[in-house]
Amino acid sequence: MQERQAPQAATDQVHRFSPRTLRIVWSAVLIGAAVLLTILTFSPEVDIASRFSGTAGFFVVMMVVAFFAEYVDSSLGMGYGTTLTPLLMILGYSPLQVVPAVLLSEFLSGITSGALHHRLGNVDLRRGTVARKTMTILTLCSLVGTFAAVLLAVSLPKVYVKTYIGVMILTMGLIILIVRPSGGLSWKRIVGIGTVAAFNKGISGGGYGPVVTGGQILSGVPAKSAVGITSAAEGLVCAVGLTLYLLLRQQIEVGLMLPLLFGALLSVPAAAWTVKAMPATRMRRTIGYATAFLGALTLVRIIL
Repeated sequence: MQERQAPQAATDQVHRFSPRTLRIVWSAVLIGAAVLLTILTFSPEVDIASRFSGTAGFFVVMMVVAFFAEYVDSSLGMGYGTTLTPLLMILGYSPLQVVPAVLLSEFLSGITSGALHHRLGNVDLRRGTVARKTMTILTLCSLVGTFAAVLLAVSLPKVYVKTYIGVMILTMGLIILIVRPSGGLSWKRIVGIGTVAAFNKGISGGGYGPVVTGGQILSGVPAKSAVGITSAAEGLVCAVGLTLYLLLRQQIEVGLMLPLLFGALLSVPAAAWTVKAMPATRMRRTIGYATAFLGALTLVRIIL
């Protein structure tokens, strides 16, 4: 009973903010995230993790970073892993420490985010609805995409993979900004974007949110529904990835996982209510800009 009341209490607190205030905060956080990602692109690696990991100060800092990263992700459908993974590696963590911790926190926060988006009316995930069918298809396609990624990951040069993802995401963002929404939902496109997005995540650890959110919009899904569906579907995809890591007997860095998990979960109510308060046209336009920006940044990283 207390677990059920916690998300509701947090959501009620968010309701006290006016839609205009939430839009201002949302815009400020998105700009901050863009600046941070740009800085990370040009930053050298430093071994901070071994010196400060396990301290109370480091715990709080990681929790705050996860809070804002998940706020962006749950309100825009992209950005959590894209922000956290390079940041944590720059701080000195290895990929095998980062990925399981990010997957676990993203799994729980994604499921919670999808449930709150549904509760607030941003998306209808009841059984038999189009949104529920879309989420199911995206999740099932992730199995095919991940399997294909594993087969190719050992042979494809990383520079080709990153170039492909960067070009695709940049192109998709530009299409969202230029092309008007289609009149009907295309299930063939949904199947295609689900498979491609999971392939991206399996082969490089990124490129899921921008492809799934942007691809749904181009397939005829409303922007707010696309964000809610992506949050829930990505949570399930992360569960599959996390299971594979555990089957391979990879350990989870508890000292890193806990602050990421707490910070991510705390941000979900605010993100879900922000989506509810945001005009649909502004959501679509912002998703287009964010998708194009992430694609361009991926290509810049390759050059550097």
